[in-house]
Amino acid sequence: MKSSYSRILAVLIFAITFGLFPLSAQNDFEIAKNVDIFITVLRELNDKYADEITPGDLTKTAIDAMLESLDPYTNYYPENQLEDVKMLTTGQYGGIGALIQQRDNHVIISEIFEDAPAHKAGLLAGDIILKIDGKSAEGKTSSDVSTILKGQPNTKISIEILRPTNDKKLTFNIERKEVKLPNIPYFGMLDSQIGYIKLDQFTEKAGNEVRNAFLELKQKGMQALILDLRNNGGGLEQEAVNLLNIFVDANTTIVTNKGKIPEQNHVFKTRQPVTDAKIPVVVLVNELSASSSEIVAGSFQDLDRAVIVGKKSYGKGLVQNVIPLSYNSTMKITVAKYYIPSGRCIQNIDYFDKDSLTSRKHIADSLAVPFKTKNGRTVYDKGGIEPDVITPDVNASNILLALVLHNLIFDYANEYHANHTVIPPATEFSIDDDTYNDFINFLKNKEYTYTTATEEALKELKETAEDEKYFSQIEPLYNQLEEQIAKDKEKDLITYKKEISEYLASEIVVRYYHQKGRIANQLSIDPDIQTAKEILNDLPRYRSILKIK
Repeated sequence: MKSSYSRILAVLIFAITFGLFPLSAQNDFEIAKNVDIFITVLRELNDKYADEITPGDLTKTAIDAMLESLDPYTNYYPENQLEDVKMLTTGQYGGIGALIQQRDNHVIISEIFEDAPAHKAGLLAGDIILKIDGKSAEGKTSSDVSTILKGQPNTKISIEILRPTNDKKLTFNIERKEVKLPNIPYFGMLDSQIGYIKLDQFTEKAGNEVRNAFLELKQKGMQALILDLRNNGGGLEQEAVNLLNIFVDANTTIVTNKGKIPEQNHVFKTRQPVTDAKIPVVVLVNELSASSSEIVAGSFQDLDRAVIVGKKSYGKGLVQNVIPLSYNSTMKITVAKYYIPSGRCIQNIDYFDKDSLTSRKHIADSLAVPFKTKNGRTVYDKGGIEPDVITPDVNASNILLALVLHNLIFDYANEYHANHTVIPPATEFSIDDDTYNDFINFLKNKEYTYTTATEEALKELKETAEDEKYFSQIEPLYNQLEEQIAKDKEKDLITYKKEISEYLASEIVVRYYHQKGRIANQLSIDPDIQTAKEILNDLPRYRSILKIK
């Protein structure tokens, strides 16, 4: 049996040979020692544990737990998640092109991508997945099913479903293809002068695709642009720079990376001649705009090239590299922080503070440092991009949330689609009185209980009154209020008809026109877009916000 020193030395030589860590690292011995301990534990478990183990699963669990102590963006992907890694960098994967969701003990199709294999085969939203390749899908999670549905392009898969709208079981034999999620799900003219581009991600060619959409809109008479980055979680850093190059001159510094090792330090500048340095631009962001979205929005702000509208962005100021590992596994690792043109980093949570690994401290506003934009405006590194114009929060009513969470709008949209072959164009479709009344009838005998804020307040009042021994005196009045609220709740479907109708329309439209249609249907009622249009139609206000002389 080898001595401990010999085993450690052997592991050390193996690690160095295969490049697991640099020879010059000061903690080589600690790494080698702990790798050997891990291997020994795994071997002992395999030999002596009371039940059979799966070494690969245990190793994945151990790696995930280790990385969880660092930051949420450093992740390990085993070979069976190869398609997920492709999705991160290219926006495409091998699969059938459908979104799925968990519902009770089944997984159902929630949305079909336009022109994807699932769409061409005839799968529909609402289909319940019963079997995949002859094996039952009952009891499996949506993650389990997603892994099975994904796979190498040109491989075949058999899917048996139950279609609730006609209670029929159907089997589809589908050939997986390379499914590419669009960077731009929609672009078009909002009126005769204002163009609109919705950008969902920054995968390969995103910058060039925005440029092509921009030029097409210019040909249609666009005089001002709304760039919508809401819910865009980011992607490739270089594509953010390429996008900015449409609007700012060549050789403009956009983002600077600073890491632990010199190889991670990099300055990204625009390289090409500017496409349009003058057109007024409004950029929309919200709480889910992150990473490359924040590079774009923050650079637009720092360079005083666009007005930022919406909600404070997510606050992800960290850079990741995707690194191939042995046995077709992959690792995404945080390698640097990035800094936008003013010099600020917009990272919201300090994952590198060793005293806050469990609390994950948000960087306090009181510690925010002021920076200056190109025109002298003051901006801060408060964790995220603070819009120049903050739009009011729009909170959904409790009844709408209940209808969505209980899948009742989803189910009605499926029934509507089953009974209507065609509908008007997405921009023209809306819920008329007959359809809304039909929806109300559909809801009869359906369960969708919910609690209003008034009911919560009344409950708190009762508890306080009981604690203070007052409740017996006010109980008749309390019961009267409770009864009145219950009666008013019965009218909520009418009180919130407009809000519910708008959501219902978007859910129906997506059955016919997919994501492109959903976006087009909501453009005229989107409050952030209305604010953006108001700013672009008031150029003195636009110039005043940016301090343009």
